[in-house]
Amino acid sequence: MRLISQDTMSQYSTNFLLLPIPEYPVLDCVPNKIIKLVVLGGSSVGKTALVVRFLTKRFIGDYEANTGALYSRKFTIDGEQISLQVQDTPFVSLEDDTDSICCQEQINRSIYWADGFVFVYSITEYESYRVIRPLYQHIRKIHPNANIPLLLMANKGDLLRARQVSSKEGLQLASELGGTYYEVSARENCEGVHEAFQQLCQEVSRMIGSCNGEKRRGLHLVRPKSPNMQDLKRRLKQALTSKGKSATTL
Repeated sequence: MRLISQDTMSQYSTNFLLLPIPEYPVLDCVPNKIIKLVVLGGSSVGKTALVVRFLTKRFIGDYEANTGALYSRKFTIDGEQISLQVQDTPFVSLEDDTDSICCQEQINRSIYWADGFVFVYSITEYESYRVIRPLYQHIRKIHPNANIPLLLMANKGDLLRARQVSSKEGLQLASELGGTYYEVSARENCEGVHEAFQQLCQEVSRMIGSCNGEKRRGLHLVRPKSPNMQDLKRRLKQALTSKGKSATTL
């Protein structure tokens, strides 16, 4: 096993902070569209890990408690300049022995604000799958007549031996809700995660373009002064440092 010194880890961390993230070109001009997505689901299903995978192509396994961060990136989609805002959210849970959900007011505001919706459950936890249908019904109460671009993501696809939710069940639920289904692994499947988010962004972009200037729904959420990319870099630096300490003690 190759040992990694602390000096080497420091060099890696420093390089990460200095080098630009290359996934999407930075735009010098004002984007034509703002696409707003909200990521929803139960506890420990990998919502934040999926968002980080999509925005940075990196996987970080451990996260602080999710209090709901707003991430923002500028890139191009179908040749058009886009500003993407992704609202991460605290977990949604089922009330005891019912099919009703319990969620914070912050989540309701995010639902009202969003143009597109990402529902996440874990294939290793059937309870997280059960959350999705009442969550969709809750969104319908907030947007009873609106077109709802929806992506259903079955995460932790690398843990097949622990599977509790079949692919067939995921496909049936996505069809019932009128959304697109992707079974992915935030840990191992960067391409699948990117493809899923990309398709939803394209769908939302077409929907916005078809509004013909009509007023869009949504509340204004205060955008962070720095759109949380520094926070992602900080977390990756911590993860690298932690791995370096483990390697040097072997």
